[in-house]
Order: sequence, then structure tokens, then C-alpha cells
Amino acid sequence: MKYLRVKKSAAAGRCRRIAAVLTAALALGAAGCGDGQTGTEPASGTEQTDTGEAYVAQLPTGSEEAEIYVEPIEGLSEDFIKGVDISSIIAEEESGVVYYNEDGEEQDIFQTLADAGVNYIRVRVWNDPYDEDGNGYGGGNNDVEKAAEIGARAAKYGMKLLVDFHYSDFWADPNKQFAPKEWEDMTLEEKETALYEFTKESLQTILDAGADVGMVQIGNEINTGMAGESSWDNVVSLLKEGSQAVREISEESGEDILIAVHFTNIDDKEQIMSYPESLEEAGLDYDVFGVSYYPCWHGTMDNLTEVLQEISTNYGKKVAVLETSYPYTLEEGDGFSNSVSEVDLLDGYTASVQSQATCIRDVMAATAAVGEDALGVFYWEGAWIPVGTSDDYAANEALWEQYGSGWASSYAAVYDPDDAGEYYGGCSWENQALFDFDGYPLASLNVFKYVNYGTICDPAVDYTEDVTVAVNIGDVLEMPETVNVVYNDRSLSGAVAVTWNEEQCSAIDTSVAGEYEVEGTLDGSEGSEETVTACVSVKYINLLENASFEDTDMSMWVVEYEGDENPTDVQQKASDALTGDFSFHFWSESEQSFTIEQTVAGLAAGEYTVNVNLQGGDVGDDAEIYLYAVVGDTVYQSDSVTLDGWVNWKVPEIAGISVADGEDITIGVSVSAAGGGWGTMDDFYLYKQ
Repeated sequence: MKYLRVKKSAAAGRCRRIAAVLTAALALGAAGCGDGQTGTEPASGTEQTDTGEAYVAQLPTGSEEAEIYVEPIEGLSEDFIKGVDISSIIAEEESGVVYYNEDGEEQDIFQTLADAGVNYIRVRVWNDPYDEDGNGYGGGNNDVEKAAEIGARAAKYGMKLLVDFHYSDFWADPNKQFAPKEWEDMTLEEKETALYEFTKESLQTILDAGADVGMVQIGNEINTGMAGESSWDNVVSLLKEGSQAVREISEESGEDILIAVHFTNIDDKEQIMSYPESLEEAGLDYDVFGVSYYPCWHGTMDNLTEVLQEISTNYGKKVAVLETSYPYTLEEGDGFSNSVSEVDLLDGYTASVQSQATCIRDVMAATAAVGEDALGVFYWEGAWIPVGTSDDYAANEALWEQYGSGWASSYAAVYDPDDAGEYYGGCSWENQALFDFDGYPLASLNVFKYVNYGTICDPAVDYTEDVTVAVNIGDVLEMPETVNVVYNDRSLSGAVAVTWNEEQCSAIDTSVAGEYEVEGTLDGSEGSEETVTACVSVKYINLLENASFEDTDMSMWVVEYEGDENPTDVQQKASDALTGDFSFHFWSESEQSFTIEQTVAGLAAGEYTVNVNLQGGDVGDDAEIYLYAVVGDTVYQSDSVTLDGWVNWKVPEIAGISVADGEDITIGVSVSAAGGGWGTMDDFYLYKQ
């Protein structure tokens, strides 16, 4: 067995694990097992009969009836990678998590994944994710030995392995690319040698265990650096050493192993396109340009296709999505908050099993649209589910600490004090898993086996878009006649008539402010669960557009100023805003005079009120700053306000503005101030009394 670069205190236990994996593999080989077969037994449940041949999952050859609707991806290659990263699986199993098959029976999760159409497993590798006493940092404690074990189990069920070298002792991403502890004091040249040796020796260990390695990542999301190096030239030097190590192992083992580089933030097209250009100029030997694409954060799928297409066309590289995910629920199951919440949900999808399946399918379609250079998609940590339950945090924490099944343990503080050291704890990804909180596979897991031919499924409502009804105080409640419904196959989606609960509507008192819920039934769905809930808010409704300046569209606001330079702008600075991040800002070195106003047309007859929030200073003793409203020939004006300090908000208001039916109203603020005067305005308000 080749030497591994690990701390001496942790090496003994890890070497024993390697020895056990290798012994099992050798024993199985002596028994006459075929290529790709290992001696690693399933973790639980149904045992596989040892016939000497690799497991072959029975997958669809045409459309099948299913719980979820999956639109087929036309022309999708049978070789398209349908991968899942399950790096935390061993830590999960050691913590007592049990996984089941579709029949509710305990079963090795690797068989369950293979039966669902998964053909590739991804596993991260950290150099030495342990402290000096051998305590794991968490996040699966993913060292080389765990990768070897996972790879062997994957091969047993006919799945290839993507080895994801982070070249760190813990999480590596654009926010942190720490060097492994053993490499911290090395020169670049020494680090190059260490990275080459670690890559080659680790891959040999994983192959010796029986893994079918098809691809290797040299670095993880390396936008800002790798292995403690932030200079791009230094990063490229390290990448070349990793590439050489993989090429040599590939040649020596006779295995065809692809080399992948991995970046994220694909929504920043200009930045992402700079990487393949730089790598080509540097002469890096690699095969696959891989990206992370999380739909909640990384832009549109059209952009995903466009960027990958340009990389394929311009640089002749294979492309792949190496990480993606989407939530099936907004619940959490272990007492530790999740990474994705309601505010992150993607337009056109909700947090449901169907939407999760549809989103995965759509990401695969967007990737496949690139053409023959599109290798496939990997779903990230699809089996990372809660350890324990949300009502027993202390017991869960003990398991996270012991087995590393949370995202980080307290022991990681010595290596990553600012993140893991402050926020260590449980799983933040459980609502994006492909198994429920109890380990049963979700129907969405089967999207991998269905995407080639699609499914046969009765139309069903996936979700109804949020229904909010705002009623001005004193007005009559009018509920919408239709609601926007999204169906599982999306083709029937659109407005559907709804019948609201009359008793609940009648109980709403619109003479005073209040919040209510009203239940409705979609027409034609009596006796089913196709219901909808509307949130009714009785309040003074703001009639102004973009009243808080949070939207980029400023066309509704008109600014006029004296002099050659405009002293105003929309400023992104939360500390100077009353709400949100943006506010209307003014400052000038010289005297300034301007107005900002908005016109609202065709109002109903009645009395109206307008106000605004202002703060600032240094405007001078002769400053004139006031709120105004114009209706026809009538001008209303507030008293001038004095801006006397940062966030000392002033709220001028004009009430009793008379408007006839169909009349327009123009509201605004006039500012005349000394040079050096400054301030912000936020949250204008115009409402019918």
C-alpha cells in the first residue's frame, strides 16, 4: 500500500480502514468476481446474490406510468451522466440513518440509486479532515478511505465514480480555499510535489478498492484559488501537477479517466468565460469544464446552456454540471436551519416533489442542449438527510460530533474558525435530498430513469401561485375570480376559476386594518384536495410605484434639477435606507436645488394622504425641504423639514387631499440646500383615506 500524507495521530485508524477495504476487494477477487465487483457489503437490508457479475439495474425502455410527470428529453444519449453526490453517506449510516427502497424495505442505498437510473456517484476528498486527536471536522469526514469505500460500493451496483479532490482539509469553495495543514508552510514547488503525490497515491488507493473511476476533479469551485494559493499562475501550476498525476494513473491502470476542472457562479458569464481562456493560454491538459449550477442562485437555464455551449465550441472541451439541487420541501428535520428557504425558490417551481423532479429534468435538458460535448449532470448530496429529529437537538449534535454527519463539527474550529468555528451543526441540505427525512426515496429520485422516455401521469396540480388580496380600509372586499395554477405537466398551467368560502369572506371587517385567510376550491375539483388559500390584507394601500426604490425601473419618478450636474442618485446602502437596501440619495459640493415627483392617474374620488421619510444633514440654515401634492390647479405643501443628522428620520405628511373621480395627483419633494448638504428619501406613501 502506498504512503498517504496524513497526520500521524489520525493515520493509524485510516490505514486500518484502507486495509479492510483492500482485503475485502482482494478476497472477492480471489473468489472469482468479475470486473468492477467488490467485497463491500450493503449497509443494510436486502442482500445481493453474489453471482460474480456486476449488478445491472432494470431501467425503462419506453414511457412508464409514474407518480411524477417527466417530459422526455428528446435525443438524450443513453450514456448521459445522471450522477448523484452522496459524500456524506458513510457518516449518515454510522449515525444510525437507515435508507429504504420503494417497497419500504431496508436496502443498500447504492442499489436504490442504481434502480432509479443513477449511473455515476460523486465523492469529495479532503486530505486530512481531522484534528490532532483524530476528531473529524464533519461534513462526512471525507478522507481518501471513505472515498475508496464509497467507490467500491458504487462499482458493485454498476456505477462509475467521480473523485472530487478539494486539496484542502475541509470545505473548499470561492469563499475559502485553505491549504491542507501539512502543506501550509510549503513553498509553491514543495506544494506542487505534494499535490502530485497525494493525487496519484489517493487515486491508486481508490482504484485498488474496486472503484470504477471515470472522472477526477482537480480542485473544487476554484474561482478564487486552490490549496491556499490565490495567484492564478500558482493555481495553474498546481492544476498541472494534478493533471499529470491523473494521466499517469490512467495510463498505468489502463482505465480511461477524464480530468475535470470545476468553477461556479456561472451567472457571471464574463467572469466564467475568462477561465477556459486562461487555461488554454496556460496549456493545461484537461478534458471537462465543469460548473456548479444551483437554479436558486446561478441565473437562468438559458444562460447555463449558452455558457456551456460557448466553452464547448470555443475551447473544444466536454462540459458538465457537477453540482445542482432543488428543494422538495421548506421543512427542516434536525433542528438546524437549511440553506434554501422560501425566498430562494425559482420562478415556475415550488418546494414540492414534482417541482424538484421537474427542475432536475430541466437542468439536464439545458445541459444536454449543448450537444455531444455535454457529458451530464450531478445532483449534490441527494442522500444527506436528518440525523434524529428536530425535537432532540442535543442527541443529534452528539452524533454529528462523533461521526461527522452534520455540515461541520466543533472540532473544525481549529481549521476554519470564522465559519465552521462559529456556525457548526447539522445538515442544512435535508430539504433538497432525494429521500424524505425518514430515509424513504422520493418519487423525484426516479427522474433519472425517466428522462429518456418520459412518464404517463394523470394531470394534477403541482402548486397554486400565492394569492394575496389587498383591500384599502373602508373599501369593499373583492376576491379574484381566478387563480394561477401550475400543473405537473406544465402544459395546462394558467388561470383557473375558484370559489371562495363565503362565510370566511363575510367575516372580514374592512373598516379596520387586519390580516385574514380565505380558503377556496378550484372549480371542478370538489371532493379533491385541490384547494387554495388567499391571504387578505386590509390596510391603507400605497398607490405609488417603486416607493422604496428597490426596483431598477425608475421610469415612474421624474427628477428635475438646477445647474449642470444632477445631485441625486439611487443609492445601494442599507444603513442609509429606511427599508431594504436602496434609497433616493442627494449630495452636491455646491448649492443644490431639485424636485423628485411621481404622477398617479385616474384616481377614485375621495380624500388622500401622502408622506415620505427623509434623513440627512449639512443642508444649511436657509434650506427649504418640503413635501408637496398637486391636483389640478390646487397645490398642497407641507412645512419645511430640518435634516439634522444621520438616520434622524423626518416624516412630513399632507392629509385631506381632495380628488375628484378620475383626477390625477402628482406628489413629490422639493429640496433647496447648501453645498455639502446630503440626505436620503425612502418609503413614499400615497393612500386613500
